[in-house]
Amino acid sequence: MKKLLIASTALAAIGTHAVAGGVERAAFTSNFLYEDGNYIELSFGAVNPSVSGVSSPLVTAGATLPSGDMADSYTTFAIAYKRQYSDKLSLGFVIDQPIGANVAYPVSAAPYPFAGAQADLDSLAFTGLAKYKATDAVSVVGGLRLQQATGTVSGLPVESPPAPGTPYSFSTDRSTQLGYIIGVAWEKPEIAARVALTYESEITHNFDIEENFGAVGPLPGTMETTVPQALNLEFQTGVAEDTLVFGSIRWVEWTEFDITPSNLDATLVSFADDRTTFTLGVGRRFNETWSGAVSLSHEETTSSPVGNLGPTNGFTSVSVGATYTKDNMKITGGLRYVELGDATTTSIGSRFENNTAIAAGLRVGWSF
Repeated sequence: MKKLLIASTALAAIGTHAVAGGVERAAFTSNFLYEDGNYIELSFGAVNPSVSGVSSPLVTAGATLPSGDMADSYTTFAIAYKRQYSDKLSLGFVIDQPIGANVAYPVSAAPYPFAGAQADLDSLAFTGLAKYKATDAVSVVGGLRLQQATGTVSGLPVESPPAPGTPYSFSTDRSTQLGYIIGVAWEKPEIAARVALTYESEITHNFDIEENFGAVGPLPGTMETTVPQALNLEFQTGVAEDTLVFGSIRWVEWTEFDITPSNLDATLVSFADDRTTFTLGVGRRFNETWSGAVSLSHEETTSSPVGNLGPTNGFTSVSVGATYTKDNMKITGGLRYVELGDATTTSIGSRFENNTAIAAGLRVGWSF
């Protein structure tokens, strides 16, 4: 029964948060800490979103102006390592990219007001963890996360001093800040059952930035941005021979996140609602070599408007994956199709509808 974990838990982390609420790229999971013995895994993902909309004719002089595809494709990676020191104690280390954004409105979309606007947000996190098995069924997890972040924006149409009507841009330095992770899990290995609850603290970055208003600048400034706290519930259980049900419920306090440069009299990115993402799937072992899984994920679409730098609102997706196991190595591949929720933007009232994304992932793990 325990071998059922292979495809299902790997699928849960391949491309499953690439379009989740806010700017989340990778949600923390403790699954790798429950592998047998010492373990290391490498994960890679590629996401190809297609996001376009049209302006409101009430705002753009009666014309319905198309935005063009404003979401760039991107890749992600992660490394996870677990060292088993005793029957009760294991240590883990993770490198991943928890948040990110790649926005590029095509210049050819002019006269759409945001034509040529670009934004990039990059991050890198280093997380050290300890898992202690308090009883045969209960484990506790805790550790520290060192998170780096940097960002740039260019070509934004803003009507703010000191030079209203000119393209606005800014760039940040690299901020490095510390947060923490704590959690608890209950498990019953003989039926592949586990329930794990994990809390991730918020991390507040204080950036030094340079802003430009057309020919005015660079102007030195500052910006404070909080990567919000999150609560993640992961669960799985065997329901029949060689069959496993798994899923997760993840809540993130995205209302605490905003991007407001000090010299700009406006907020560039903010979220009116916190987000809860639900995932439910089933895994099946076909033989000693192959197992597979399928899962559905959903994040509710709200009535709140969104910013032009992130014009999506919730999603529904389906993921499929398969794992090949040979000796101490396992290779998992997964595909995910996402229907993005329709959104109306706060600026110029654009409507973004019928947008999609496709994600693919590969994970290779070794036990030793």
